[in-house]
Amino acid sequence: MTEATGWAAMLRTAVSLGVSPEGFWRLSLKEWRMLTARGPEVTPMGRGEVEALMRAWPD
Repeated sequence: MTEATGWAAMLRTAVSLGVSPEGFWRLSLKEWRMLTARGPEVTPMGRGEVEALMRAWPD
């Protein structure tokens, strides 16, 4: 059975951010959104950045 809400993924995200399971269940929706929101300064790496890392650490 597939869960519609994705609680398991949300709980894993919370734990990876240092929030205990008990703390996760106490969060309001507004707190959850603030905790998991990506700011405008957070962007994925571009191809050039990845290639530069590959050159710097060629393992």
